[in-house]
Amino acid sequence: MNPKTASPGSDRFSGRHFPEKGLLLVILVLGVLLSFFGGSVQRPLFETNPDGTRHRVFHPNANGEQEPAFVKENKFFNSQNLAQLAKDTSFVAIMAVGAMFVIISGGIDLSVGGVYALASVLAAMVFQRFGPDGSSAGASPWLGVSTGLLVCLGVGAFCGLVNGGLIVALRVHPFIITLGTMAIFRGIAFVVTSGQSIGDFPQVFRDMVRCEIGNDLSLVPPAVMGLVALAGGIYLSRMAAGRRIYAVGGNELAARYSGIHVGRVKLSVFIFAGLAAGVAAVLSLGYYGSATSGDGQGYELNVIAAAVVGGASLSGGKGTALGALLGALVIQMISSGIVILGIDQNYSQIIIGAVVIVAVLLDQFNRWLAERKLAARAKAL
Repeated sequence: MNPKTASPGSDRFSGRHFPEKGLLLVILVLGVLLSFFGGSVQRPLFETNPDGTRHRVFHPNANGEQEPAFVKENKFFNSQNLAQLAKDTSFVAIMAVGAMFVIISGGIDLSVGGVYALASVLAAMVFQRFGPDGSSAGASPWLGVSTGLLVCLGVGAFCGLVNGGLIVALRVHPFIITLGTMAIFRGIAFVVTSGQSIGDFPQVFRDMVRCEIGNDLSLVPPAVMGLVALAGGIYLSRMAAGRRIYAVGGNELAARYSGIHVGRVKLSVFIFAGLAAGVAAVLSLGYYGSATSGDGQGYELNVIAAAVVGGASLSGGKGTALGALLGALVIQMISSGIVILGIDQNYSQIIIGAVVIVAVLLDQFNRWLAERKLAARAKAL
């Protein structure tokens, strides 16, 4: 068997064939345009003391009075905005990597926002119990942190197991199952919280997630995003289980006749998608410090859009974890660009939807070109 045929993920992830170069070019062009047309903004000038604390800088004016000093920065290309962009991208990108697994296998997951919300509120209840005013406030804070983490990740994985189990057992299209579970998961989250916000978490948990370096640059969410994308890329491109996902998405019948346990593969990708939503929920809880049943509303569009823009084919068999990350970055850059350019934010969903349609049309065009080249080669032989 040809090695390239046996390992489609490896070929896609290698340097010899790098489909993400187009996405990198799009990101570069968007960055240049936003830097050029976004203009500049004045920010307060701070200095760092030897003990690590920061304070405002003041300069005397013409009358000898002290006035706060400001520094002019590009609206887009400055450290604070780029760090904010990376942090905002991380939540969707992590879930997009999980969704990429599902889409590569030929499925779709519309319940990712519901899984995110349910994992958030159930873990928030645990964190609140170990918070300053909780019933277990006297216990070790690390016991509360570890218990909350396990609950959040476990609920996410279990929701994915429910999705995959129903799809495999009932042999119903994933669109129908996940459309139903999307409402069920979010409904459960609303019932258990009565629509109320849950907060008051252990401070050690919040400090752990909100760890910052330099000029208030958030570190943990982008770092976890990179680790998830790296792990997903290695799984898809270097492991036999990842190649089976491509095989099932490329041709399910052929994969079944090749001895691949298709049901097991489908079950695994939905568990991965649920687990990714749980990871994103953990970061959101630690960063924002609260959870409600309305969290993750509309994430389905952004997550699927990130995967599709990142090169996933909705017909299956194509996509990479790195593409999901870069696709999420493109979507977030568009959302940030709307704010930077002063465009009415009511148009953001319209623009993102249009981007998804364009990405799908480009995918269909590429498939048509590939089929035409294949037909031409067959004719030549």
